[in-house]
Amino acid sequence: MTHMRKVTLFLTLALVTMLTVGGLCFGAEKYPTKPIQVIVPYAAGGSSDVLARAVEKVWTKYSPQPMLIISKPGAGGVLGTEYVVRSKPDGYTVLFAYGSGCDLVMPHLQKMPYDPLKDLAPVARLSIHAVVVNVSGKSPFNSMKDVLAWGAKGNKITAAVSTAAGAVDIVMRAISKRTSVPITTVPFTGGADAVTALAGGHLVIGGGHPSEVWPHIKSGRFKPIGVALDRRDGTLPNIPTLREQGIDVATWGSVKGVAVPLGTPPEIIEYLSSTLKKVCEDKDFKKTMASIGQPIDYLNTKDWTAFLPKAYKDYGDMIKELDIKI
Repeated sequence: MTHMRKVTLFLTLALVTMLTVGGLCFGAEKYPTKPIQVIVPYAAGGSSDVLARAVEKVWTKYSPQPMLIISKPGAGGVLGTEYVVRSKPDGYTVLFAYGSGCDLVMPHLQKMPYDPLKDLAPVARLSIHAVVVNVSGKSPFNSMKDVLAWGAKGNKITAAVSTAAGAVDIVMRAISKRTSVPITTVPFTGGADAVTALAGGHLVIGGGHPSEVWPHIKSGRFKPIGVALDRRDGTLPNIPTLREQGIDVATWGSVKGVAVPLGTPPEIIEYLSSTLKKVCEDKDFKKTMASIGQPIDYLNTKDWTAFLPKAYKDYGDMIKELDIKI
């Protein structure tokens, strides 16, 4: 081999090596390299938005890039969720509040523009928001048994619910069905209006998620008398479940999870899930969640993925049993 050919071969090999190393260094930058857009499909100030902002506060302790919280409310959560479904699966558009009513309840009642279980990739669960049954602080009732015994005597039980066919409405109808005591649900335009009506003493009972009713409980305007989970709620550990009171009703309430567009690379999903786990274990995050009445209930990607179809089926079975239609 001539000297010139040796030099040419050496230079070629050197160039190939440089390109390879350069590609590794610069062509495949480590995720994330820019802020992560977090879509909350409900109005600002609601429980899902509050949770997202609690995560945002500590996220940068564990990630080099911040979260940008963007509220995209509309159609009961459908518009914001659909936005994520149609987004590029690159890890920079993330859905918060995945597992709420528009994912687990609404598909049983109406046609959806996407399949919530097939068109999104689960990342992690952060919390479960129970439905808490309350009476006014001035009410003579101190338990669900008291309310039902009063209703069984022919007195009319009215229940404030945030929306027709929503999580609270389903709980109230299920209580009535399982106990054979009539309960008339009164739908409002949202949780805030339902809470206001109950606080004013206009209805006998009402329901809401802990963060919605927590200020009223602390002030004495409400007395919580039951939790519609299969276990006690971490934010209200002294309040018995409905099942503990002999009422066979337990739902999943409002599930607060995270998802990304289908097709997002597994390594990005793993990054998001593991980072969210660190957030859930953070002492400042725990303090914030306790102050807003939201329990931390983390599930990793595998367990979160397994949970969703079970919760979906449970809601479907209950909706069919109660013959709920909209």
